[in-house]
Amino acid sequence: MLRLDCLRSIYSQLEKCVVVTIMGAIAAELQSIGHRPNFFYLQHAMGLASSTGLGLALSLPEQTVVVLDGDGSVLMNLGTFSTMARYRPRNLLHIVFDNESLLSVGGFPTATATGTDLAQIAKAAGVPRTATVTDCDAFVVAITDALAAKTLTTIVAKVEASGPAKYVTDLTLLENRFEFSRYLRTLKKPLR
Repeated sequence: MLRLDCLRSIYSQLEKCVVVTIMGAIAAELQSIGHRPNFFYLQHAMGLASSTGLGLALSLPEQTVVVLDGDGSVLMNLGTFSTMARYRPRNLLHIVFDNESLLSVGGFPTATATGTDLAQIAKAAGVPRTATVTDCDAFVVAITDALAAKTLTTIVAKVEASGPAKYVTDLTLLENRFEFSRYLRTLKKPLR
């Protein structure tokens, strides 16, 4: 299964969500489908997409937050599962694209290539809903069900270790930060 096919299959469901992506292929592929102001490409912070998503989910409890993460990134911050489970935001969906490699930095194998099961780690940490999917149809069903369930969910999508020719996005990182911040301000209700 290709990550790009997965992203295309759920793209319309992301329209009204706050979306945080990790660096590299995921950010580049999502942007290749079409940038939206609700997409934040977290570049140069490997391991922190889930932490950023958790903070957004806690501060925007009425807004669905979707984190698009990678196995290498999650392995750098395994504590994210226990922290997410501790706070259990009902509005957080954590999607981990597991290609068993650090594709964006040379393709070195990750621990998932030798048996580490990220969905089981999330479950053991206390994440209430977890799943692993291996084909695009199952991926769409898992995402649709997770969004409807409105409970903290981690979905691990086993994808091929292939990506875009370039890992550069067209949107400058600084402009993405400003645009995303402006978008978030439209979601907050003014204090009375």
